[in-house]
Amino acid sequence: MWNGLQSVSGRRMKILLALLVFLVLLDGVLTELLLRYGKAEEANPLLQPLVGNIGFMVVKAVGALLCALILWDVFRRFPKVASVVSMLAVAGYGIIVLWNFSLLLLA
Repeated sequence: MWNGLQSVSGRRMKILLALLVFLVLLDGVLTELLLRYGKAEEANPLLQPLVGNIGFMVVKAVGALLCALILWDVFRRFPKVASVVSMLAVAGYGIIVLWNFSLLLLA
């Protein structure tokens, strides 16, 4: 299975990680807007008490940056693993953002 997967270059990995951070932050902004309109709830029980105040976005930003730094560290030693995990994370958050955006359009 791994033979067909090529790891991405360092430049592409940085772009992938920046995209991941952006999507996590966009998810936070959309969540705040959806909550304001009463169209959604925060699914993460650890973040639920923080929604609606600055702590929510701080936790999202710090968490996203920390994940990106960890993935970059893994990339330096295991580029294929980090590439696949990063692509899956971007795809997952991309789906979440599209879902949240569709809910916002219906608000």
